[in-house]
Amino acid sequence: MSQKTASPERHEFQAEVKQVLDIVVHSLYTDKEIFVRELISNASDATEKLRHTQITEKEIFDADLDLEIQVTSDEEAGTITICDSGIGMTRSELIENLGTIAHSGSKQFLNALKESGERNENLIGQFGVGFYSAFMVADKVDVYTRNWQNDGESLHWSSDGSGAYEIAVIENERRGTRILLHLKEEYKEFAKKDRLEGIIKNYSAFVQFPIKVEGEELNTVQAIWLKNKSDITDEEYKEFYKFQANAYDEPRFWLHFSADAPLEINTLLYAPTENMEGFGFGRMEPGVSLYCRKVLIDSDPKNLLPDWLRFVRGVVDSADLPLNISRESMQDSTLIQKLNKVITKRFLKLLEEKAKKEPEVYDDFWGKFGLFLKEGVTTDFTHRDQLLKLLRYESSYTEEGKTTSLADYLSRATDGQKEIFYLSGTSRAAIESGPYLEAFKGRNIEVLFMFEPVDEFVMNHARSFEEKSFVSADSDEIDLDAIAPETDTDKEAALDSAASDSLCTFIKEKLGDQVSEVTASERLVGSPAMIVSGDKMMTAQMRKMMKAMQQDGGMMGGEPPAKLQINPRHPLVKNLSNLSTSDNELASIISLQILDNARMAAGLLEDSSTMVQRNYDILEKLSVGTADTKKVAKKKVAKKKVATKKTTRKKTDS
Repeated sequence: MSQKTASPERHEFQAEVKQVLDIVVHSLYTDKEIFVRELISNASDATEKLRHTQITEKEIFDADLDLEIQVTSDEEAGTITICDSGIGMTRSELIENLGTIAHSGSKQFLNALKESGERNENLIGQFGVGFYSAFMVADKVDVYTRNWQNDGESLHWSSDGSGAYEIAVIENERRGTRILLHLKEEYKEFAKKDRLEGIIKNYSAFVQFPIKVEGEELNTVQAIWLKNKSDITDEEYKEFYKFQANAYDEPRFWLHFSADAPLEINTLLYAPTENMEGFGFGRMEPGVSLYCRKVLIDSDPKNLLPDWLRFVRGVVDSADLPLNISRESMQDSTLIQKLNKVITKRFLKLLEEKAKKEPEVYDDFWGKFGLFLKEGVTTDFTHRDQLLKLLRYESSYTEEGKTTSLADYLSRATDGQKEIFYLSGTSRAAIESGPYLEAFKGRNIEVLFMFEPVDEFVMNHARSFEEKSFVSADSDEIDLDAIAPETDTDKEAALDSAASDSLCTFIKEKLGDQVSEVTASERLVGSPAMIVSGDKMMTAQMRKMMKAMQQDGGMMGGEPPAKLQINPRHPLVKNLSNLSTSDNELASIISLQILDNARMAAGLLEDSSTMVQRNYDILEKLSVGTADTKKVAKKKVAKKKVATKKTTRKKTDS
C-alpha cells in the first residue's frame, strides 16, 4: 500500500479543462461504458511506450515487471482499479497530461518517433482527454504513478472533477500507472466482474498486451489485420472471422490489404457463406467495424461502406482518423467518404478477380449474394460500371442453371446488334414456353433470362452496358431483320395483307379500350398472339407492377394499354379470319380469349375466372356446332339409304 510522505499540493484545473470536464461528463459520450475503453487504451499506450524505451535505455526501474494490464474491482465498495506496468509519469507530466486541455502524451510521443525517422503503429489513445471520461461514472479518481527512471518518484494525483486536483509524493509504488475510480452510486454496476469483462471484450479485444481481470487473463485476439498476409494461415483468417462476425459458418473468401494513399488504412473484409436475409431473418445489419490503431471506434459506422455491401463482415483500421475529443465521432465526414470509395473499389476488384480466376467460386457467391449487387446497380451510380461487369444471368445460349456475364453476351452478339435483349419471367420454363422468344431463336439472337422483380429496376437504372442498350424482348420497336435474317424459311403461308388488316380491325373493335392497337407480326412463329410494349423498357413485368401500384393507391394512370400482335401464319388466326365473317358472335368470344391467353403468357392476368368461363362457352358452342354437324350428316346418310333402297326396288320390279 502506497503511503504519502508529504502534504499534497493543490492545483487548479486550467479554465478550459473545467469546460471539457463538463462536456465529457454530460454530453461527449453516448455510452458511459466507454470509460473502460479509454482507460485501457491509455494503459496500453503507456505500456507500448515502455517497451520502446526498453530498446533505447539500458536501465529501467522494475525491469522484471511483466508488460500487462490488470483490472480489479470491489463491487461492494463500488471501485474499479486499472493498472499498467508502462512508462509512468513524472510530476510535470501529471500536470501537463491531466491538468492541461488537449495535451496528448501519445501524440507527443508519435511526433518524437516521426522526427527520429521511426514508425510504430501500435501506439494508441489520446492520453489526457480520454482520461476525463472516468468522471462520467466516478465522483473521485485517484491516480498512482511511478515513471521508468531509477531516480523517479512515486506520485499520487487525486480529484473529484469539480475544479481542482492534488498531487502528493508517496512511497512504494511500482512502475507504471494505477487508476482508482470511486464510482457514483448509479454506476456501481460497472464494478461487477462480468460487466467489466463484457466491455473489455467488446472494445479492447485486440489490445496486444495481456489484460487480466481479477487475476484471470481474458482471451483477447490478435489484430491480424495489422500483420503481414504471409504470416497468417487460412485457419487464423477463418477463426478471426468467426470471432469478429460472431459467426458459426466459414467465410467464402476474404480481402486483406493495406494502403498508404490517399489514406493510411489496414483492412480485412470477409464474404460470408450464407445470406441471412435469404433465410427470412430480416435485413442484415452492416458488419464492418471501424478501428483506430486496434481500438474500436464504432462497431456500426454509418456510410463506411455502401448499404448494398451490408453483407460484408470485417475490420477497417485507419491511423489517419481525425477524431473529436471523443473517439465516437468523426470531425470530417469526407474522410469516411474517402474510406468508402477506397474500400468499395478494392472489394469490387476482388470480386472481378474471383469471377475471372475462380468462376465456380464466384458463381456460388453470386447465387447467394447477387441480389445485393443488383441493388447496388440501382442505387450506386459511382460504382455502377464495375457492378454491371459482375452481373450474371441465364440466357437462351446457356444451359439451365448456368449463367453468363454481359461481356460474354456481347462477345457472341452479331455485328449489327446494338442492343442487349432480355426477357423477364417467373422461371426459365415460363420464358421458353412463351411467345416472345420465338423470333429471337429463329434468328439465333441471344436473350438474357431474368427471374427476379429487381431485375426490371436494374435494367431501367443501368440503361446500357458498353454502349449497348438494354431492351426488353417484348418491345414492338425491335427490328430483328436489321440484326439477323431468319434461319427458318419454311413457314406456313400467311393471310394476305387485306385479310390480315381486316382481321386486326375486327379484333380491335371487339376488344375496345383493352388494347391500344392490334397489328400483324412477323416475329411470332408458333404462337397465335402476344402482348408487346411500345416502350423498350416497359416490360410485361413492369406493367404488372404498375398495375399493382395503382391498385394500392401508389400511383395515378395505372397500367399502360397493351398492344396486341397476331400471327397471320397461325391456323387459329386464319380460322378466326374466316369466322369473323361467318359467325360474328363466336369470333368475338375467341378474340377475347386470345387476348387473355396473351395476357397470361405475359404474366398480366391475375384473375382467370372470366377467361375460364369464356373458354367453357367456346367449347360449348363448338360442341353444339359439332353435334349439329353430326345430325346433318346422319340425315344425309339416312336419305341416301332410303334413296338407295328405292333404286334397288325399281331395278327388282323391272
